[in-house]
Amino acid sequence: MTGRFVEVADRVHVYREPLLRVNVTLVVGDDAALLVDTLSTAGQAAALAEAARAVTPHPWTLVNTHHHFDHCFGNATLAADPPRPVYAHERAAAALREEPDRLRREAYEEMREEHPALAGELADTELLAPTHTVHFETVLDIGGRRVVLRHPGRGHTDADLVVHVPDADVLVAGDLVEQSGPPAFEESYPLQWPDTVAELLRTLTPATVVVPGHGETVDAAFVRAQHAQLAELAWLIRAGHTGGAPPERVAAEAPFAARPALHAARRGYAELDGTP
Repeated sequence: MTGRFVEVADRVHVYREPLLRVNVTLVVGDDAALLVDTLSTAGQAAALAEAARAVTPHPWTLVNTHHHFDHCFGNATLAADPPRPVYAHERAAAALREEPDRLRREAYEEMREEHPALAGELADTELLAPTHTVHFETVLDIGGRRVVLRHPGRGHTDADLVVHVPDADVLVAGDLVEQSGPPAFEESYPLQWPDTVAELLRTLTPATVVVPGHGETVDAAFVRAQHAQLAELAWLIRAGHTGGAPPERVAAEAPFAARPALHAARRGYAELDGTP
């Protein structure tokens, strides 16, 4: 799937960026298209645009599933010339509009050791804030196709959007669901994440194609299994906090690797202490 779009359902295509395995979804209608997420840099976004043009000549609308760099730093390349609408949750839009320097700095720090070349590009990337915001739900007409943008609750961040394409039975889940690695908890709400994924599960059928933020497409069974892990983690955090256990002990018992689990435990403890 790397380097080109692959059709995963009727006129719904997925492109996987090779370095961080970020997924971008292209929904094609009769005379319009929708791109969900825009990758990390101008160069990545330019390659993405070329791949999209190989699938459709239609003008596109953009959606950012959240405000982390690998899902939205390509906005300026894909939406600035000519201007195109960009949708995101209202809090993600505010972060991109009001705190671009913070987002660039955090992206640089996250990537500088493992991917220094990418980190250098991120530090200089022009950020373009979304033009349209979503509070809970917005329905788009994409060339005669109904596409639903929805904020199912807090999880990976407080500003996650999912994109539902009902006529193709596809759900683009962003980083609320992860396949190529464990969920990322640095800016998360681990005590609320299970309820948010449970909300997603209510919309799935056995045949639904779920596009995670990173990695291979998955199905409802995979999402149920990840929900069970998130629910177990939330229970461990609550029990550990009640019992006065250090976050490290919670992380050692968690169903995820030690580093992400420790992030989750610390975030969960802060939430229970009222200082998220």
